[in-house]
Amino acid sequence: MTRNIKILWIVFIGVVLVVGGSIGIGAYFLFKSGVTRPFDNMFGDQYLKSAVALVELHKVRYGRYPDALEDLQFLGKWDDIVLDAVEYCANPDGTQYYLEVRRGWIGKPELSPPPQFWQGTGFNKSLGPCQ
Repeated sequence: MTRNIKILWIVFIGVVLVVGGSIGIGAYFLFKSGVTRPFDNMFGDQYLKSAVALVELHKVRYGRYPDALEDLQFLGKWDDIVLDAVEYCANPDGTQYYLEVRRGWIGKPELSPPPQFWQGTGFNKSLGPCQ
């Protein structure tokens, strides 16, 4: 009886490894194919605009940009998704910041907002990428 159980466990583990590996390989090639690019860009664009709005609102309220995104207050439940998808850092005196979207839907989006998008903000590309 114990020999049968061992065989069943070996078969089970083998099936799990084959199925898991197949899913992983399939996901890798799906991602690499670029099929997610439109969704990465769509989500990334929304994340960029939402994160900039939250950072700029902080500046209006407190007179300086937050040192870190964790300093933002009065966030909604969905804002955590946005903030997890971006990289942010501010200069030491809180007058400028760098913000970049690291993840869209699945992968890194390709975003190129027009220069007018940043007009009136404290964004400074030379501060990034953050360390």
